[in-house]
Amino acid sequence: MPQASPNSVLQVRGLRKAYKDVVAVDGLNLEVHAGECFGLLGPNGAGKTTTVEICEGLTEPDAGDVEVLGLRWKSDAARLRQRLGIQLQDTQLSDKLTVHETVRLFRSFYGQGPDAAAVIARVQLEEKQNSRVGDLSGGQKQRLALACALVGDPDFLFLDEPTTGLDPQARRQLWDLIDEFKKSGRTILLTTHYMDEAERLCDRVAIVDHGKEIALGSPRELISANCAQQMVEFTARSAAAKSLDISALRRIEGVREVRTQNDTVQLEVSELHTAVPAILAELARQNISLTELRTHSATLEDVFVALTGRYLRDE
Repeated sequence: MPQASPNSVLQVRGLRKAYKDVVAVDGLNLEVHAGECFGLLGPNGAGKTTTVEICEGLTEPDAGDVEVLGLRWKSDAARLRQRLGIQLQDTQLSDKLTVHETVRLFRSFYGQGPDAAAVIARVQLEEKQNSRVGDLSGGQKQRLALACALVGDPDFLFLDEPTTGLDPQARRQLWDLIDEFKKSGRTILLTTHYMDEAERLCDRVAIVDHGKEIALGSPRELISANCAQQMVEFTARSAAAKSLDISALRRIEGVREVRTQNDTVQLEVSELHTAVPAILAELARQNISLTELRTHSATLEDVFVALTGRYLRDE
């Protein structure tokens, strides 16, 4: 069994949870260090939410051990609830209460923490503090849910897909709040379907699939270990795409991998300046007409596709 490091604040060992028709978590081991933002990534059905709910004390595991902040749910539940902040995927708050009433209610659950007005200011909802929850926009409701998670001044913050469905501006506002929390020396466990979000916020990430960890490391480490540093993507006209000889592309020097999705072809290449001309020459030889050509540095999304053969955004 893996040995925990001295600065570990979450240890998950041999975790397993099965439901009637599926094994959601299958012998999972995780370790989160103090002061880091740790990302738990994977497609729908990978076991992320089940794992997080077990760590939060909301779901009982079938097997395995979970230790949070040196405490366990079976013996230390009351103490843990005072030290954790939790934002669920879909936080249901009373539409009839105002923002201030909602935060004040959650503040009453904790023995310590800032007052409601300070937390409302922290999430930039001062102008909405007397508005009813039912009148808030999606982004404002997400900020309110985060306020409810922060109101107890937690040492460890669980965020389960906190920006799903938000517009780009609202997402970035939440990113700033998460950054601020992390800079105070606290710890975050984040699940997300947005790879740019994970790259931007997370110190380390674990990619899980079918209830098991399939990769672990910093975003840059995972990209270096699992992908070439450069990616080439092109889209061909539907008629031409059907006749494309993928095997010929794989034989081009410097091309490490070729994947297809609908009419889009993605290639991992070692050097753009030599690979792109060779790719274009091969496409011309095959009489393939392109509608789009893009190049970019490898990302965490590319790592996920390389490991699972799927795109998170299509789940």
